[in-house]
Amino acid sequence: MTEPAGELVVGADGLARPVWAATDPLLREYYDVEWGMPVRDEHGLFERLSLEAFQSGLSWVTILRRRDAFRAAFSGFDPDVVARFDEGDVERLLSDPTIIRNRRKIEATIRNAAATIALREEGGLAEFIWSFRPDRTPEPRTFAEVPTSSPESVALAKALKQRGFAHVGPTTMYALMEAVGIVDTHLVGSHRRGTSGVWV
Repeated sequence: MTEPAGELVVGADGLARPVWAATDPLLREYYDVEWGMPVRDEHGLFERLSLEAFQSGLSWVTILRRRDAFRAAFSGFDPDVVARFDEGDVERLLSDPTIIRNRRKIEATIRNAAATIALREEGGLAEFIWSFRPDRTPEPRTFAEVPTSSPESVALAKALKQRGFAHVGPTTMYALMEAVGIVDTHLVGSHRRGTSGVWV
């Protein structure tokens, strides 16, 4: 592998990726296929919002390696099912070694499922989150130029909290916006830059 200017690594396949996606096969597949592609449905956004909350303070690969286990533990991230979880479910999840056993994050996920259902009266979670899309997206050439929050992520976090959501801080919401294509923070020169169709 070679590392050109711009903090990208060109792999044996000739494609340029950031360092974090260049070696681990799981992260490389996630980067090549999913990260930054538009997610515009309630179920998909509830799952990603939940996983981003669990990721807070941890590495993303830690969450990615447990994704299937999270899906099994949280009934496929079906908001209608998760919203009905009770204390027994919380205890079950706290004893599940295949996920991140953090009571605050588990309880936030259940609370957020109920808030997601309530948000349907305002057009739904997907329409709500996407309404915070900025007018422009960053064009980072180095990792130092990739924002960790934005005025829009601050506003989104505030608006979600007002509607009963928990564990949705501005940094976590910016990570969500990156993951689901609302902003494009692929480094300029990456083979994934501009592939979402959202930003041209």
